[in-house]
Amino acid sequence: EVQLVQSGGGLVQPGASLRLSCAAGGFTFGNFDMSWVRQAPGKGPEWVSVINSGGETSSYIESVLGRFTISRDNAKNTVYLQMNNLKPEDTGMYFCATNNPTIRPFGAWGQGTQVTVSS
Repeated sequence: EVQLVQSGGGLVQPGASLRLSCAAGGFTFGNFDMSWVRQAPGKGPEWVSVINSGGETSSYIESVLGRFTISRDNAKNTVYLQMNNLKPEDTGMYFCATNNPTIRPFGAWGQGTQVTVSS
């Protein structure tokens, strides 16, 4: 069974940092690009970042450039999203997903984790 199990998230003040994790199971993790997607309250999903299967290349939405870093450990079947200098507009539910949406549709999804940035 394909599984993506997320952890991390929480309530933090502006300027703080958080790290999200997404542990994969039931498929060959190292064969898949991995993405992070977020959804703010009352808005549609927004793709945030992607990392290729080998971890060599990554891309980000402009609003998080220089603040967020995606990484992966294929030995641990886990992808991470390090979020620094968080802003209130980063608030939302964050999901990991398989695939790079510019190449093929998202496949499996994590259960989501809430990130709230508020003073």
